[in-house]
Amino acid sequence: MARIEVLKTYKIYIGGAFPRTESGRYYPLHDQAGKLIANVCLSSRKDFRNAVVSARGAFGGWSSRAAFNRSQILYRIAEMLESRKAQFIQELIQQGSTPKAAETEVNLSVDRLVYYAGWCDKYQQVFSAVNPVATAHFNFSVPEPMGVVSIIAAQETGLISLINAVASVIAGGNTCVVLASESKPLCAVTFAEVLNSSDVPGGVVNILTGKVSELYTHFANHMDVNATVYYGADDNVIKTIQELATLNVKRVFIHNEGNGSSVDAQIPYHILDTQEIKTTWHPIENIGASGGKY
Repeated sequence: MARIEVLKTYKIYIGGAFPRTESGRYYPLHDQAGKLIANVCLSSRKDFRNAVVSARGAFGGWSSRAAFNRSQILYRIAEMLESRKAQFIQELIQQGSTPKAAETEVNLSVDRLVYYAGWCDKYQQVFSAVNPVATAHFNFSVPEPMGVVSIIAAQETGLISLINAVASVIAGGNTCVVLASESKPLCAVTFAEVLNSSDVPGGVVNILTGKVSELYTHFANHMDVNATVYYGADDNVIKTIQELATLNVKRVFIHNEGNGSSVDAQIPYHILDTQEIKTTWHPIENIGASGGKY
C-alpha cells in the first residue's frame, strides 16, 4: 500500500509557544502543481489579542536590555537561520520561487539580520542630539522604543519582508505582532521555530498566519498597540488603517516600495520609525572663581 504522508500543521507563534489558532480554522496550502503541502492556521481576532498581551508583557524586559545584548541576540537569529538555509530554500521553492531566487532571498534575509544587529548599539548615537537652548541648561533628545508594534508583512514574499520588518522593530527595543504572507506562510512559521531556539525572549516576536482582509482592522484599532506598519499598496487598506489608528493616536507607517529586498529597505530609519524622541533638560551648574557653585 502507498504510504499516506503526514502533513505538518504550521501553528502560530505567541509568547514563545506554538498554540493552535483559537478559532480552530485552517486553510489548505497548495504548491503550483496543485499538491497539498500544508495546513495553515487561520488566525482570529482573539489570537491577535492574545499576541498583543504577550508582546506587552515582554516589552519591559526587552526594552531595558543593553543595546549590545540585543545586537548579540539578532546576530544569534542570523546564525540559526543560516544553519537552516536548506529548509527555508525548499519551502520557498514549494511556494513558487525558483531555486536561484529562493537561495538569494534566504541569503538576503540572513544578511539583513546581521545588518540590523550592527545598528542596535549605534542608532541612538546617530539619531540623538544636544539641542541649543537660550537658558543655562543642557537639552538632550534621545530615541526610545514606542512599545508594541503590529506589522502586516508584504504578501509577495515569504521571508525577506517579514525579516526586514521584525528586525528593524526589535532592534530598537520594541516588541511586535506580525501577520505573515497569506499565500507564502511556511517560512514565517519556520522562522518562529528559529526564534524559539535562539535567545529571543518569549513574547518579543509573535507571528500569526491568516487573511489580511480579516485581521488588518484589528491590527490598526487595538488600543494597546503603539504603532502599525503595513507593507503593501492597497489604497483601501491604507485608508482604513490610518483612520482606525486615530482611536489612540498610534503611529502608522506604510511601506509600498516592494517586497523588502531592495537596498532602500535596508536603512536605519526603519528603526527610527518606531522610536519616540525623549527630550531631557538638565541645569548647568556654574562654578565661580573661588570654586563655589552659583
